[in-house]
Amino acid sequence: MEVLHERCAGMDISKRDVKVCIRVPGAPGGRYRNEVTTFGSMTDQILALRTFLLEQRVTLVVMESTGDYWKPFYYLLEDAPFEVMLVNPRHVKGLPGRKRDVSDAQWLADLAAHGLVRGSLVPPPPIRVLRDLTRTHADLTRDRAREYNRLQSVLEDAGIKLTSVATRINGVSCRLMLEALVVDHRPG
Repeated sequence: MEVLHERCAGMDISKRDVKVCIRVPGAPGGRYRNEVTTFGSMTDQILALRTFLLEQRVTLVVMESTGDYWKPFYYLLEDAPFEVMLVNPRHVKGLPGRKRDVSDAQWLADLAAHGLVRGSLVPPPPIRVLRDLTRTHADLTRDRAREYNRLQSVLEDAGIKLTSVATRINGVSCRLMLEALVVDHRPG
């Protein structure tokens, strides 16, 4: 099979560290050398990984999108002078020819070398920030609605039927009625 990327790396990312397999020419007869190294997942360790990849003259880095663990690695490597590709684990696992004794990092490096992986879309930083903000807004809106529903349930359990006399439990009139209830029931 034709080699499209002479110097590439596969990364198997976990919560605490990353296994990196560098696949570079090195053995006589046109064979390739695989070297697996482990780096931590803290920022300074990821920057050390970046330096290591630059020293190895890697042109392509492939990593699986496992949970959120890939994000710090991708974000700190994306502006390097090599291509960084995030791949879907289901796509990679479904490719034929995988051997059981080969590590995920080595498997990713081999697939990358032959151009057998397809990258997932990772939006540019401004779009990522906007997506994070809209997701946070949606989460907060959902949490607020859940709290209003919880308040209404507590009031109903106590026999207070505010929504029978007011249209919105989060409206001004309901708040004033709730404050009056609290003031009337204060001890002393």
